Amino acid sequence: MGDAADKASGQRGLFASTKGLLGTGITLLQKRLELLGVELAEERVRLLSLLAYGAAAFVCIAVGLVFLAIFLTVLLWESNRLLTLGVFSALFLGAGITSLTLTMSLARSGSKLFSASLAELRKDSETLASGDAARPQ
Repeated sequence: MGDAADKASGQRGLFASTKGLLGTGITLLQKRLELLGVELAEERVRLLSLLAYGAAAFVCIAVGLVFLAIFLTVLLWESNRLLTLGVFSALFLGAGITSLTLTMSLARSGSKLFSASLAELRKDSETLASGDAARPQ
């Protein structure tokens, strides 16, 4: 009778331990998913800000440069209008090529989206592999 009671007690202890481990794993997964969500929201805000400020800067600079080109062309109409138009065409084309090069460089560099989550998952994996998984952080 004592063996049956010890066996039942051991099974309950194993079941409770497994249940606790599963609960800890679910909590850990929940925290990591929350971190992923926060990182995704931060990246969305960063991209929208980048887009808005970039568009505003582009419009303001483009309009300003066009007005400057018109002003100088009209100012030099009698003496050097073709030279003025040629210089401004070269400047605008140079600025466009430079902007395109910078944009392509920025696109190639990528973003650091989910870098913190990946670091935390890597740390979790190392902790689990070392056998020191008694305290999840």
